[in-house]
Amino acid sequence: MDAIRIRSRDALVHDLRSLGVAPGDVLMVHASLRRLGPVEGRAEGVVLGLDDAVGPEGTVMMVLGASNPWDWVNQRPEEEREELLADAEPFDCLTTPALGEVGVLAEELRRMPGTVVSDHPEGRFAARGRLAEALIRDVPWDDYYGPGSPLARFVAAGGKVLRLGADLETVTVLHYAEYLADVPSKRRVRRHCRVKTASGASVRVVDCLDDEHGIVDYEGPDYFGVILQEYLASGAARQGRVGSAVSELIDAEDLTSFATRWLARHFGHGTPMG
Repeated sequence: MDAIRIRSRDALVHDLRSLGVAPGDVLMVHASLRRLGPVEGRAEGVVLGLDDAVGPEGTVMMVLGASNPWDWVNQRPEEEREELLADAEPFDCLTTPALGEVGVLAEELRRMPGTVVSDHPEGRFAARGRLAEALIRDVPWDDYYGPGSPLARFVAAGGKVLRLGADLETVTVLHYAEYLADVPSKRRVRRHCRVKTASGASVRVVDCLDDEHGIVDYEGPDYFGVILQEYLASGAARQGRVGSAVSELIDAEDLTSFATRWLARHFGHGTPMG
C-alpha cells in the first residue's frame, strides 16, 4: 500500500497561490478536510496555511452557527417554546461549539488563539486577520444575513469565497442574495433560543428569512447548488486543485449579483418554479 502523502503548509500555500489567493485577500472559506487530504498539522495546519496565504494584511472568515440540541423546540407552537427551553444550555459565543454540519475546520478556527467570534446564536461567524473585528462584530439580531450583516460587510470589502472541496450547496454568501433579490412573499421564520447574557440566561426571539428550507418552495434540488453550478459554468470563477480537493475562488460581489438576478428571474412575479 502506498504511503499517505501529507502536504506541508508551504505546499498548501503554493496551491492556494496557484488558485489565485493573494496577500491581503479577504476570504470566506468552505472546506472539506477529507477531500483536501492530509496536511501537516491537520486542521490547525490548514488554518495556519490560510493565514500564510493572505498574509498579515488579509483576513480569513468562516460561518460557524452553533451546536444546538434544543433546536427541535422551534418546531413546536411559539407559546410553548420559552417553557420548553427552561433547562436548555444557553448559547455562549466563547464556548458553544460550531454547528456540526459546517465542518471540522470551522470548529478548529473558532478555538484557535487570535480568532474573533461573533455573539449571535444563528448568524455566528469566526474571523482572523486585519478586518476580523470590523467584519463580524455587532451582528444584527434579526435578519442576521441581510443588509448590515457580516455577509454584507464581507461583500463590500471585496471578499472572495474560497471553496476547498465543499459541497455545491455550501455557499453562505448566497443567503445575502436572498435578502437583496426582488422576490415577493419571501418565507420568514421565527426562532427561540436561550442565550447567555450579563444578567443571566434568557430566551430571545430571532426573526429572519428561512435560511434552512429556502425563501420559497422549489420543486427541484437545493437551489443554492443550482446557482453555483450555473455560475461556475459561466467561467467567472478561478478553478483548480488545492491539495486533493477540486477548488474554486470566487469574487463575492459578482456571485451575489449573479444570484440576486437568478432568484428574481426564477422566483419573481409570474415566473414558473422548478
